[in-house]
Amino acid sequence: MTSTAIEVHGHCDPRFEAVREVFAANFEEFPEVGASVAVTLDGEAVVDLWAGYADRERTRPWEQDTVVNVFSTTKGVTALAAHMLADRGELDFEALVAQYWPEFAQHGKESMPVRYLMTHQAGLRAFGGGIAVALDWDAACADLAAQTPTWEPGTQMGYHAVTFGHLVGEVVRRIDGRTVGQFVRDEVAGPLGVDFLLGFGPEEDRRVADQLADTRGQASGRASAVAGIDWNARETRAAEIPAANGHTNARALARIYGALARGGEVDGVRLLSPEACKRAAVEQSGGHDVTLNAVAHRTLGFMLPFAEFGDVRPEGSWGHAGAGGSQGFADPARRLGFGYAMNQALTPQPGETRPPTGGMDPRGQRLVAALYGCF
Repeated sequence: MTSTAIEVHGHCDPRFEAVREVFAANFEEFPEVGASVAVTLDGEAVVDLWAGYADRERTRPWEQDTVVNVFSTTKGVTALAAHMLADRGELDFEALVAQYWPEFAQHGKESMPVRYLMTHQAGLRAFGGGIAVALDWDAACADLAAQTPTWEPGTQMGYHAVTFGHLVGEVVRRIDGRTVGQFVRDEVAGPLGVDFLLGFGPEEDRRVADQLADTRGQASGRASAVAGIDWNARETRAAEIPAANGHTNARALARIYGALARGGEVDGVRLLSPEACKRAAVEQSGGHDVTLNAVAHRTLGFMLPFAEFGDVRPEGSWGHAGAGGSQGFADPARRLGFGYAMNQALTPQPGETRPPTGGMDPRGQRLVAALYGCF
């Protein structure tokens, strides 16, 4: 299966050579342009690979420090920020949102607990002023505070594709004083020595890969949920959209989730207590998702595997994936962290039965299958 058509950079422990082979093969068998894949095992980086190009024209090579918008894979790191505050006793998931965000207490949201924001049960799936409102933090939060939920909170589950980040992020900001982007830089990315940019200046643009839309046929409903914003524009990169515009790479995702797979700590950096990690992995809302129109299983901010669709990720793993194919997850049973980030989005095509989530992307599924085949 080894391919010579694409030059793969980085390192790979010989035990996991099959992952390198599949990573290279993905560039031949799919319209892969640029990508990275990484695995940590009990804190050790055993796979850290990158290949391809950062632009459609294939003029800029994908480098070791290339980052890319991972869309909803961002949600997992935003959820992590909330869990870190809860672990410190500063946030109570059972408390009312209005306890932290008083303006939220209107139009049927007076008794909504924070947990419904985390589990996509709030009934606030879209911005009343259109998705472009997401670029203006204060306007977006005012929009959400003024809304009436589209269902009685807690009675349904429906993916809050872009609003999730502002809902959870504003609670984080009201408690901590820092934006989610700053919190993640200070408390997660910095201590771990990884790249996770959520709102950044032009000085970083040189290493940012362009996100490339899927041009094969009609895009899915999930893809259209984030349409209406130029995700490669400078103003979008500068904004904090904590549900959908975190810029990172596989190395960072594998290290973050690798820490969580070890009970919340790696190399002396503790993100969460073991008890908080266990709480983050417990299913809280499962069944039919009225946005995805598919079965989904959610914890407080994270997603569990889609077993109903033949997901190769192991039972007990948890994390988050993004539109187009990126993903990161923790596997506590093996103390393993996995990350995959790419710039060519693939979306479910007419006739495909997989749900519209990046976690079921065939490239990532192949990589995970190869990884677990090595054990």
